Amino acid sequence: MRIVPHTMPMQHLLFSVLLAIVCLVSPAFALDTSEGFGLQDRALFQEKVDYTLTNQTGTDFHGQQLQSTSFAGAVGRQADFHGANLHGAIMTQGAFSEADFHDADLSDALMDRADFVKTDLRNTILTGIIASGSSFTDALIEGADFSDALLDRDDQRRLCRDADGINPTTGVATRDSLGC
Repeated sequence: MRIVPHTMPMQHLLFSVLLAIVCLVSPAFALDTSEGFGLQDRALFQEKVDYTLTNQTGTDFHGQQLQSTSFAGAVGRQADFHGANLHGAIMTQGAFSEADFHDADLSDALMDRADFVKTDLRNTILTGIIASGSSFTDALIEGADFSDALLDRDDQRRLCRDADGINPTTGVATRDSLGC
């Protein structure tokens, strides 16, 4: 856009100059998630707390409403998500080994390339998840519902070896949900 001198009304010119000054003087504010604690205090402007790239090892999320929350790249080893609502959560490239997701709702979660080794997934709802490239080695899956889940074929076969039980919420057998 070309501005011709003296054709812009004075009010518009002053507004443009003030806006440029404000933009140069005001620092940009971003949510600092580097330390992994005190995020609630720093995220008052957000509806959900962002746990992306934080260390949540051993943290108690038991029974919390965490739907659509991001745990992308987070470390949540031995964290307690028992009974939590994580519907639509983002857990991509997270490390959740030995975490407790017993009775949790992980439906429609994005869980690709994540570590769920020795994780408690008993009676967990995992319908519609995308978990390609994830590891579920030695996970407890009795009563878990994997209906419409996107899993690697090798993971699906390994999970079928231990598949047992019926999910108490959905009424779907774990073996059936995995297509065993």
